Amino acid sequence: MNIGDRVRMLHGNEEGIIKKISGGGRVEVEIEDGFLIPAMKNELVVIHSSEKKFFGEKESIDSSIEQVKISSDTSDEGLYFVFVPINDQQLSLYLVNDSKSQFLVHVSEVFGTNYRTLFSEKLPSKTAKKFDDRNLKEMNDWPAFLLRFIPIQEKLSPLISPFERKIKIKPTQFFKHLGTAPILGKSAYLFGLIKSTKDLDIQALNDDLKTLNPESKPLDIKRPSTSIDLHIEKLVNDPEQLSNSEKLRIQLSEFETKMDQAIVSGMDQITFIHGVGNGVLRKEIHRKLSQLENIKYFQDTQKDQWGYGATLVRIS
Repeated sequence: MNIGDRVRMLHGNEEGIIKKISGGGRVEVEIEDGFLIPAMKNELVVIHSSEKKFFGEKESIDSSIEQVKISSDTSDEGLYFVFVPINDQQLSLYLVNDSKSQFLVHVSEVFGTNYRTLFSEKLPSKTAKKFDDRNLKEMNDWPAFLLRFIPIQEKLSPLISPFERKIKIKPTQFFKHLGTAPILGKSAYLFGLIKSTKDLDIQALNDDLKTLNPESKPLDIKRPSTSIDLHIEKLVNDPEQLSNSEKLRIQLSEFETKMDQAIVSGMDQITFIHGVGNGVLRKEIHRKLSQLENIKYFQDTQKDQWGYGATLVRIS
């Protein structure tokens, strides 16, 4: 087994991608919703490519960024940011232009308010150009990428506006983008750069605004309890009927709902009781909290009662 292999749990229905391999035969598997589940190698089986061809493979739709190859009938379609594996640790970065137009392309990596150019040249139609290599295990530290495209119109035709895309690679989503790269014909991780803007219909927008009731009352936001118990038996009636991934999904949904309510209703703090278990729920909660801007800090709490099974959140 290697990082990037698609595997199935022997004692469950979950499938996912191996994200990390540790000593003692322990691995971390990213399932469909982006959750990381710890497992032992002897609890997994690799899904062979021949199995995928025979039974088919479920389509996955990632709302965070377009990844499906669309026909290149218009000039702003068929552009891809592609990561081609060199081995199980390194990736080569490519730009692929599978459209009918050529572009002037400028690619930078973004460090806060600072930028560094990685690529700046013409990208002809039906070509692919490599511009960098990256280490897979350093993905969490990769900066965002800013890609700018200026269409080259050598014949008289309606104006095609320049456009740009900013992409921050998320490890929890990256491995869902596996496919065959156009032009290159290689197995790779593809990110579509399709321009999908359209003009605003001002009249229609004004008509919609007229239908709004200016006297409508603000939403009544329910203020949650200061202590939320996320143990699965507190959330559903028959937890034994659920898989581990379903339980985790329900618990995180409850966490997000109560956290949103606490912030909007103006609470100063809230405690989530998640238990100890295998630590997956605690890790996911802490990861989500670290991404929220209006959190002063969070910490393990009530250790005398819960050990490391509760987290206190201070809200700014």
